[in-house]
Amino acid sequence: MSERLYIFDTTLRDGEQALPQSLSAREKMQIALALEQLGVDVIETGFPVSSRGDFESVRSIASVLKRAVPCGLSRAVAGDIDACAEALKAAERFRIHTFIATSDIHVRDKLRKDFDRILEMGVEAVRRARNYTDDVEFSCEDAGRTPIDHLCRMVEAAIDAGATTVNIPDTVGYTTPDEFYRIIRHLKENVPNIGKAVISVHCHNDLGLAVANSLAAVRAGARQVEGTINGIGERAGNVALEEVIMALRTRAGQFGDVTDNINTKEIVRTSRIVARMSGMQVQRSKAIVGENAFAHSSGIHQHGILNCRETYEVMDPQAVGWGATELPLTKHSGRAAVKSRLEQLGHVLTEEEVIHKL
Repeated sequence: MSERLYIFDTTLRDGEQALPQSLSAREKMQIALALEQLGVDVIETGFPVSSRGDFESVRSIASVLKRAVPCGLSRAVAGDIDACAEALKAAERFRIHTFIATSDIHVRDKLRKDFDRILEMGVEAVRRARNYTDDVEFSCEDAGRTPIDHLCRMVEAAIDAGATTVNIPDTVGYTTPDEFYRIIRHLKENVPNIGKAVISVHCHNDLGLAVANSLAAVRAGARQVEGTINGIGERAGNVALEEVIMALRTRAGQFGDVTDNINTKEIVRTSRIVARMSGMQVQRSKAIVGENAFAHSSGIHQHGILNCRETYEVMDPQAVGWGATELPLTKHSGRAAVKSRLEQLGHVLTEEEVIHKL
């Protein structure tokens, strides 16, 4: 039987951190409603303790979502967790997402504590969050560079404390797909209580591997993927959720028998809303949502597409919210594309006219 894959969107939190200016409350609300219509399972609505504006935005979005679960981010700090709970309490159900760094470089050079104290802080944070909700996510920041024995200890302790989702972020986009696969498999096979929580992954794109790493993690047993629409986010961005979703749909069976709740026909619409609200335009050649994603200018490709769309397209553009395949007329176009365009304009040519006039 297929297993449920949860889609966790952090466009309003991690995505906003990459923007030259903050989103307004109205813009955040429009994005949140579009994400809910898209079918994402969890919407990380913001970081409530960071500012009064963020707190109010999280509160207002949480009060209107009907299906998606609103989520607030907090450090492993009591005040952060309390602020999340206060901002989210208007929702019928909500998630608190608390985190602490676990890699040696973060523990030593940023937090300046020993790992045992970090583990205690993580456990304390999860327990405090559980006082407010039974939906608690715990993240091991910079998990990709965390010694595996420390990662196992932290994950086990967080689950014992009440975490129902444990997130394994590749915070700085450092890992490779094979490496990330091994990390997730090791957790699946060596953490005794891992069956009590959903394994989530949150990959950044510093080496251009965020999608590959996320897919490798799903194949290894992760059942939640965190990312953003259009891949916006810190530095080189987060994993682009639309790319992960369509890779899983197009190559079903390659990454485990999983299903999601996404309405893929809403992908392009949601992408455009995020681009317009954020001011970060999508590059033309971007997979799935770029303007050239389903455009063919080579005469050879155009001829193939006209005979059978699948010759040069692995997805139906209408499945993600585009219209029909585009065949722009360029210097590379051949007779087949010109004939097709003329027919669209109402000019039907005989084969002889095609041969002699085109």
